[in-house]
Amino acid sequence: MKNDNANTSTPASARHHHWHRCALMALAAAGVLAAALPAQAHVTLQTRAAPVGSYYIAVLTVPHGCKGSDTVALKVQIPDGLVTVKPQVKPGWTITTTDGQYPQPAKLHGAAIDHGVREITWRGGDLPDAYFDQFAFQGYLLPSLKPGETLYFPVVQECKQGTERWIDTSGKPGVANPAPALELLGHKAPGPEAH
Repeated sequence: MKNDNANTSTPASARHHHWHRCALMALAAAGVLAAALPAQAHVTLQTRAAPVGSYYIAVLTVPHGCKGSDTVALKVQIPDGLVTVKPQVKPGWTITTTDGQYPQPAKLHGAAIDHGVREITWRGGDLPDAYFDQFAFQGYLLPSLKPGETLYFPVVQECKQGTERWIDTSGKPGVANPAPALELLGHKAPGPEAH
């Protein structure tokens, strides 16, 4: 038989234990969010893995300015093994490229190539700190690149006040200024590709 007069209140120690668990869960969730924020707080590649022996469209995402200051220029260094690089037109920005010799000549579509774009600079636009934007270029990942390795794209972000240098190519987790990174995958099967 049910006792309607039974005390159904929770003892103080049980309530304290419940609140303590809730507080710990909230702190853990905040820690996970805080850990995830730095991963999005630097310049990154939108697509972070691509097969060797294929064309790759690199899209650099710039999520903020320099400590609140607007971005006015972005410079990216092209890694060895990415050839025939062409930047995408970006309205409001002037694009300049710096050509140079490749470390080793390569063949593409039967033609020998030994030099090409080694650096791209977008300048003259104004990207407010409160907004993000993307800067794109394409190139061909040589089949001689090794799957499992990583290509790094060091980036210098110039702002009205200050500069951010996303140039660390160590691959170590948690570094303050990591360069955008591309993981190389195995050669993909032949198929139609844009040239």
